[in-house]
Amino acid sequence: MSNQSETQSQRDRLERLRSELHFHNYRYHVLDAPLISDYDFDRLMRELRQIEVEHPDWVTPDSPTQRVGGQPAEKFSKLRHPASILSLGNAFSADDVRQWYERILRLDARVAGTKFVVEPKIDGLSVVLHYRQGLFVQGATRGDGEVGEDVTSNLRTIRRIPLRIPVMPGGPQPPSSLVVRGEVFINIREFEQLNRRLESEGEKTYQNPRNTAAGSLRQLDPNLTASRPLNLLTYQIVAGDGPFPGTQWERLHYLQSLGFPVTTQASLHPDIESAIAECLSWGPRRGDFSYEVDGMVIKIDDLSLAEDLGFVGRDPRGALAFKFPAQEVTTTLQDIGVNVGRTGRLTPYAMLDPVEIGGVIVRQATLHNFDYIADKDIRVGDRVLVKRAGDVIPYVIGPVVELRTGSEQPYSPPELCPTCREPVENLPGEVDWYCVNSACPAQLIRNLEHFVSRGAMDIVGLGIKIVEQLVQSQLIHDVADLYTLQRVDLLQVEGFAEKKAENLLESIENSRWQPLARLITALGIRGVGEVAAGDLARRYPDLQALSLATSEELQSIEGIGPNIAEAIVDWFNRPANRSVLEKLHKAGVWPHSQPSIESTAGSGPYTGMTFVITGTLPSLSRDGAREYIEARGGKVTDSISSKTSYLVLGENPGSKLSKAQSLGVPVLDEQALRQLAGEAG
Repeated sequence: MSNQSETQSQRDRLERLRSELHFHNYRYHVLDAPLISDYDFDRLMRELRQIEVEHPDWVTPDSPTQRVGGQPAEKFSKLRHPASILSLGNAFSADDVRQWYERILRLDARVAGTKFVVEPKIDGLSVVLHYRQGLFVQGATRGDGEVGEDVTSNLRTIRRIPLRIPVMPGGPQPPSSLVVRGEVFINIREFEQLNRRLESEGEKTYQNPRNTAAGSLRQLDPNLTASRPLNLLTYQIVAGDGPFPGTQWERLHYLQSLGFPVTTQASLHPDIESAIAECLSWGPRRGDFSYEVDGMVIKIDDLSLAEDLGFVGRDPRGALAFKFPAQEVTTTLQDIGVNVGRTGRLTPYAMLDPVEIGGVIVRQATLHNFDYIADKDIRVGDRVLVKRAGDVIPYVIGPVVELRTGSEQPYSPPELCPTCREPVENLPGEVDWYCVNSACPAQLIRNLEHFVSRGAMDIVGLGIKIVEQLVQSQLIHDVADLYTLQRVDLLQVEGFAEKKAENLLESIENSRWQPLARLITALGIRGVGEVAAGDLARRYPDLQALSLATSEELQSIEGIGPNIAEAIVDWFNRPANRSVLEKLHKAGVWPHSQPSIESTAGSGPYTGMTFVITGTLPSLSRDGAREYIEARGGKVTDSISSKTSYLVLGENPGSKLSKAQSLGVPVLDEQALRQLAGEAG
């Protein structure tokens, strides 16, 4: 046989070996139905490696020998996804799901006739896989949903990921371009085996499969990733050269026909109640899954309809995560600490004996507010029941009273701010306690961040990092100190050179001329947002006049209720706050307005009406909705009162909805709002 014929024979054998190994790898790792023994598989792999050693120029990225190993990377590069890789909204009960269904039904009547697919919500790491001409060429983590980290070398080590899409007997031909989304995870049994092995070798063990999978996939050394028992299930076609099936149920089967692993626990349902029943049935038997799940996902089967429904923020309206009840544990409450937020709100938190909940060590948990502690009679030293809300935020459910010994100590809210030692206050009818000292160190950084923000004084170039530097450098002790900064001060701060210092000082100087409403917003008075600040600026010519206003006078302004009025009066009565105002006045930051008791709203179909907006509207931003209403003669306020004409309701509303219902205030969605103006929905 000639050398050329022998070479061609070896080349043909190499291609057959690769094809056979891809097929047997699929049978073993995807279908869990091997056709040959491990010994025979290893024999074929050794033969392939030998040919590739003799002909290194024949090695290709899709060869089965290229799954393991590779040179460590210095860092991960970024990879932009071909489409947004979205998160999901959450539901925690059957009623939550029904409310979601009613919302999307109001948006599109076709929802009434659609089917639903229920799939397990795998607790893993979302990845995006790119294929060209059937060859796996690139893969990335989800990242922020738009840009992820390129972890191609690590993904190659996962045996469930086809390096080349196999042409299955009777199956479809792979499209020329295909981008697939899936979830990388570690099976519970393999995770336990991994920990036992690490423990026997005297190495550190891991807390839970999810974090272990995420950390393994993001190792800079692919050899470390290859040593972890990573797994994959796919569930979405992100992009590609179609045509692709038009329903989620068909696409799962299509992915499976291409050789991708998909869940065997997905199910198709004729209506929403059937889908809810499926989710509820899995709650008590979540342990039947071989991997960790934190719920089930309900998806509209008709993908065209799901796309037409659009999004709410970063969440598609056509799918919802039904979260399982969180796991609960008991531990000892060692003490109660208090955090101080930007607005001065005091938030108690539990300091616990460390305890594991769902694979995470929990040392602290929220106690919501001081009324919650009192209502539940939670005492320091109690044995308390703790759970993770949505498997994320740990909180104390309450004490296990039967285990009390008599040594437990009742808790009282602090009378002084734990940071600045100024008196705190609790307004009548409000749950929260506040430190209203605007110079409180615990609030200073967040106060400054709010003061310089776009909706307030709009000081360009003064982000949170620089704010932290200025505070840590002792250059700023309150917001007024911004206007006494000098070039020489900034040049002492790390990262500042002449040009950067000049630009920031110019931006601060420009902010001196912001209108009164902006400055009132910037002060961060509790309950006073941009709308209320505008109302106050229309009533009072400057901060001096506003500081003399009484609670009764303030309440005569539409949208200013007793709590906000008291908060305004109290803020201006605080000596530390008056000191800040005096410094602002001396610095020339003292805008004036042309007050008018009458509303500035024009005439139109909403004339004489007052609206409050809550939640996310389908097509109008919050500012857009306000402009829409004001352009038609209406007025928009921040607070619900008996004088409110309508509450405009969007997705994910806050507490304003329940208050409107208690006061009998009519509720409109965006379509009804437009119809009220005589316009088409």
